[in-house]
Amino acid sequence: MNAGDAPIVELSQQGAGLSAQLIAILLIAAAAVVSIFLIKKLQQRLANAIAEDKQDELRLVSRLVRLLVAVIATITVFDVLGINITGLIAGLGLTGFALSFALKDAISNLLSGILLLFYRPFERGDSIEVGNYKGLVKDIDLRYTTLCDTKRTILLPNSTLFTQAIILHDHSQEPSS
Repeated sequence: MNAGDAPIVELSQQGAGLSAQLIAILLIAAAAVVSIFLIKKLQQRLANAIAEDKQDELRLVSRLVRLLVAVIATITVFDVLGINITGLIAGLGLTGFALSFALKDAISNLLSGILLLFYRPFERGDSIEVGNYKGLVKDIDLRYTTLCDTKRTILLPNSTLFTQAIILHDHSQEPSS
């Protein structure tokens, strides 16, 4: 074997390693996409089978599971690429700590939305009054609750619903403006 042959062998071995990494990454990505698709299909089937008042919890759990699949796939891809993720996770922890101060209102609305979905002080279709706002509850999302009155649609941040008194009106009562 000539001295000039060694780099060719090393390059072909590196190419084989990169090909294996690429195939592994593509398989991980395909598995993640298929998993997320199957989770959405399962959510749709369960939505038809469960009671209307449990739909919001189902959407929340489905979103969280899909996010978890994406995070696990990303961490696995980093591992396949040989990236040390412990330093990355530590850095993300510090970044998350700093971002939590910057996004405290958004996080407050998110956590309030989760608590609203589980404690259910009111439901869709209920007539409620919070502060100067009164209307029928049209939707309860993670960030805000949608109220409709006779003239407008009101997007009320969920944290407001936890810091102010909520007046529940009779279901048959129409909200007044």
